[in-house]
Amino acid sequence: MRSRFNIVLMVADDLGMDAVGCYGNPVVKTPHLDALAEGGVRFTNSFCTTASCSASRSVILTGQQSHTNGTYGLTHAEHHFAAFADTISLPRILNAHGYRTGRVGKKHFAPEDVYPFQWGVDDTLGRDDVRMSETCRDFIHDETPFFLYWCSHNPHRAGTRKSHPLQPNTFGNPPHPFPGDREQSYSSDSVIVPPFLSDIPEVRAELAQYYQSVSRLDRGVGRLVSMLEEEGKLDNTVILFVSDNGVAFPEAKTTLYDPGMRLPCIVRSPEHSSNGATCDGLITWADITPSVLDWADIDSPTDHVFGRSFRGILNHESPPEWRDEVYAAHSFHQITNYYPMRVLRTKRYKFIYNIAWKLDYPCASDLWQSPSWQAVRRDKATHFGVRSVDAYLHRPRFELYDLETDPNEIRNLADDPRQAQRVLDFIEKIKTFQKETKDPWLHKWEYE
Repeated sequence: MRSRFNIVLMVADDLGMDAVGCYGNPVVKTPHLDALAEGGVRFTNSFCTTASCSASRSVILTGQQSHTNGTYGLTHAEHHFAAFADTISLPRILNAHGYRTGRVGKKHFAPEDVYPFQWGVDDTLGRDDVRMSETCRDFIHDETPFFLYWCSHNPHRAGTRKSHPLQPNTFGNPPHPFPGDREQSYSSDSVIVPPFLSDIPEVRAELAQYYQSVSRLDRGVGRLVSMLEEEGKLDNTVILFVSDNGVAFPEAKTTLYDPGMRLPCIVRSPEHSSNGATCDGLITWADITPSVLDWADIDSPTDHVFGRSFRGILNHESPPEWRDEVYAAHSFHQITNYYPMRVLRTKRYKFIYNIAWKLDYPCASDLWQSPSWQAVRRDKATHFGVRSVDAYLHRPRFELYDLETDPNEIRNLADDPRQAQRVLDFIEKIKTFQKETKDPWLHKWEYE
């Protein structure tokens, strides 16, 4: 048997590639994530499969698409989505093979008996990620191999900052620093407005709050890594850092445009020498469960898991004999946000099948309420970022983008006669994906 690594899976809440130093943002301060990447491998083509918190986490913890395990959208309150009772999850498998399993921070999965973590701290620590890491010390200290699922609430939206003239969302930033911590603030003038957002005062004010929350997340990551080193565990621990979905702005979270699904993925593995390297292999969060099981020296249940371990490609900047395409599937966010999409993405092309395309695109409540979106409504703006508001709200049945020439996914080529064969090929691939993943929406091809 190979050495049984300890495994730490860290999941941020609503963090895009747009606000991490090692992914190219020179303003936001994320020294601990940058150090993690410098000591490991940074994936550049890494994607969630659904851009909604609970649904995405269900994929992370099962290796199944959310429409396969039944977590079609959010789990909490009236939304009430949950995994099927017979779903086989990552903690269940690890428990059966001698691993200690623990979780801390944001839970956002249901039902609990499908995800039987042996140790856990509920969502009582709020946004204090440094203290959240400290609560894991005793769990880490034990000598038997462990799997720790560490889930920050940062940088998810929270209440508004009423003392600010524009009243931006606070993104969970406290009015005073948490004990033993120091907040990193940002000015609205310093932030970088990505192309999918409008460069207006409201957006800049909210990005400044978002950056502050990201930096607090980063300090929590740093504290956990330093604890692993203090406890003598770092050299035998695999660390994976991802986000559940993109930043909580229109055009990102709840969409399967790249700002919503193309996300950070950093892996530090003691067995790999690719320190500070990148890997452009196409991976999704359906690959996380089989990858964790691979590091734990446990065979993946192939009849339940649809992903593939990426352990073997970490030493390759451009992995040979790896996959050419990945798939995504979004159905709901809140119970009122019905807009099912199925997506095929290669390194060059993105194909989106909007199943309920005759509906207006629904806006999640926190995104709709944001000063950023309300400014668009107030000013009757025709565009939000580079995309027109009309194109954002009213989508065709099929969208096809050439990401080499159109990285912002603006020029839809689905009706271009020169792309007709590609569209037909992608449709058949989507249908095959739906069949293989037992997609309830497959019948829409026949009945609509």
